[in-house]
Amino acid sequence: MELVEMSKPVSRIPKTAAIVRPKPLHEAAIERLRDMIVEGDLAAGERLNDAKLAALLRVSRTPIREAIKLLANEGLVELLPGRGARVAALALETISEMFEVIAGLERHACELAAERMSAGAFEALQRKHERMVRCFSAGERRAYFKLNHDIHLALVAASENAILQELHGTLIARARRARYAALESPARWAEAMGEHEALMAALRARDARLAGEIMQAHDRRTARAILERLGRAASGAAPAGIGENTAMVG
Repeated sequence: MELVEMSKPVSRIPKTAAIVRPKPLHEAAIERLRDMIVEGDLAAGERLNDAKLAALLRVSRTPIREAIKLLANEGLVELLPGRGARVAALALETISEMFEVIAGLERHACELAAERMSAGAFEALQRKHERMVRCFSAGERRAYFKLNHDIHLALVAASENAILQELHGTLIARARRARYAALESPARWAEAMGEHEALMAALRARDARLAGEIMQAHDRRTARAILERLGRAASGAAPAGIGENTAMVG
């Protein structure tokens, strides 16, 4: 039998041959709607109309419907059987309990990160921190918040504990909107920036105990700022916002 040699082993195929697929529409819709809820473009209690949202985001209604269902799993959207959906309200008790857990998780993550973080990982974190400082100085709240969220995720990732990351990821998705609300107070925003500066110094010194204490105090102060803001807010009717048509989620 004649043996036929392969002309080019698979291992020699260049990596650039890999097919790069665009992000699925429903994933892009989820990210955009999540940001709109977190940043207050869609207010608590606001009814979500898939036709109007689809027109706004220039997509079909199908990815919007999928996004709404998935955001309901994150606690950002409330599904109303037979009546559509609306942006979920921020419950004071839920926020308090959620941040008690987040503060504990992030404290432990920072303690582990201070011990385990590589020099390269710290340098990457420092660059994010410096960009966040610039956003703070320029008063760019939305850009600051996105970087702040990335930094919290990077710190948890630096713990190198997969279970901790999984638990944190589930909670932080629900807590993002509340965290953003805390930045509406200029005093709290400035205080939070100072806490991040102190945290970076502790991480640089590899002081696990101090890093953990700073993060836990940071989260507790954030929770207090959120609860104080919501406690002062007057209750009223849900805004009409984007649409009154409620026949959109099956």
